Amino acid sequence: MTLIDTSFLSELQIEKENYGAAIGAQWIPTQGASINSVSPVDAAVIGKVNLATETEYNQVVTAAQDAFSIWRLIPAPQRGEIVRQIGNALREQKEALGKLVSYEMGKSLQEGLGEVQEMIDICDFAVGLSRQLYGLTIHSERPAHRMYEQWHPLGVVGIISAFNFPVAVWAWNSMLAWVCGDVCVWKPSEKVPLTAIACQKIVQKIFEANEVPAGICGLVIGDATIGKTMAEDPRIALVSATGSTRMGKSVAAAVGARLGKSILELGGNNAMIITENADLEIAIPGAVFGAVGTAGQRCTSTRRLLIHESQFEAMKSKLTHAYQQIAIGNPLDEQYHMGPLIDQDAVKAYETARVKIAAEGGKVVVEGGVLTGTGYESGCYVKPCIYEMASHHQMVREETFAPILYLTKYKNLDEAIQIQNNVPQGLSSAIMTNNLRESEIFLSHAGSDCGIANVNIGTSGAEIGGAFGGEKETGGGRESGSDAWKAYMRRQTNTINYSKELPLAQGIKFDF
Repeated sequence: MTLIDTSFLSELQIEKENYGAAIGAQWIPTQGASINSVSPVDAAVIGKVNLATETEYNQVVTAAQDAFSIWRLIPAPQRGEIVRQIGNALREQKEALGKLVSYEMGKSLQEGLGEVQEMIDICDFAVGLSRQLYGLTIHSERPAHRMYEQWHPLGVVGIISAFNFPVAVWAWNSMLAWVCGDVCVWKPSEKVPLTAIACQKIVQKIFEANEVPAGICGLVIGDATIGKTMAEDPRIALVSATGSTRMGKSVAAAVGARLGKSILELGGNNAMIITENADLEIAIPGAVFGAVGTAGQRCTSTRRLLIHESQFEAMKSKLTHAYQQIAIGNPLDEQYHMGPLIDQDAVKAYETARVKIAAEGGKVVVEGGVLTGTGYESGCYVKPCIYEMASHHQMVREETFAPILYLTKYKNLDEAIQIQNNVPQGLSSAIMTNNLRESEIFLSHAGSDCGIANVNIGTSGAEIGGAFGGEKETGGGRESGSDAWKAYMRRQTNTINYSKELPLAQGIKFDF
């Protein structure tokens, strides 16, 4: 393995030993077990983190409650100005933070830099939003009355993020929450704790410079019990959780039991339909990036290709050729397209899936396997693989967080849409076609049942301007753009009587 320049760690002030909880710039001595952040790139220990316990969690939440009483009273455009400064700080640290994302998580450097760009973009979006938290004026049925609705901040927002997007998803939530007047407590994945620590150090400097309460930005790095505590905590007005469907169901049950609010961004089993009218020169790069980008560890990764029978053999041939060109190796080296899986557990899941696929009769198109030898010493590098498989098999209906792609043949568009929708998940979908009628059917009520439906682009790579999220076992939540900000606020309807009488609604008389 080529020696990796890790000078970006010192630039981001990452220490060899780190505490796992912070209130702004105040790092709390954490009493939990110590874990190592191990890079899947070269198996090096990047740093150690002492996990937080419930004691430190309570300190962070208490500080957040105190900060909320002040932060909510600061005008939204002033909150937006602080977020603007955060965006500029991220611009200054983009290269270093992007390298850390790549090194700690394993995605390619271009994807790591792209993830930080997403953070910058959502800052820009939130700055504009801070002057556009619009309500409505509503006509009253009563004379000399005015009705309107307005939006107020919720309070403390708890953010539970996953390893595959270790910084962007937190930014999607926190930047919107902050301009809405909320305060945030972040529980990142224990698999990527150092990216969270780096973000905390970047952001807290901005809050300090603006002399606002430290509790606006809280960090708690802990195991699953901290996530459970957060979900059950009535002080947390909204829990935004990203992860597996299993985890999401647990969070939903706990938050729902106390009638709290939640945003759930869970699993995806995303299909791309290749019609007889598809341009394969567009379809191939869309399918390949969707399937192997982030080593298949995106919730929007392309897992199923539904190919019209007239295009099947040509598509299969082109895919096979394209997969032969994929370079796998150190993700910090830009000559490689694909880096490692996150850890050995992910590799085991990949291998288990391949055994099950074979048992269900999957026909190998491109063979997979674990890579060994020079450059692959971490044991986390695998080959992307392709199987020809009918849609009814159980493995096709499940999400495997790995670069495994299924090819399924279909006869007509109605059949393809039915196959696409006939899975428990409903996040992202795509159709490749030059036929207007086919694209419109796909986007209609009778088409894709996913939260994201694309035409002539892949399933992976959402822009922050649109609301991100999906249906069914994907959770139904929405983050990022459009009017997703409303999830971070509470709606209030107001009626003002400026007459000299008190007429009742619906013409009710109450005389005495």
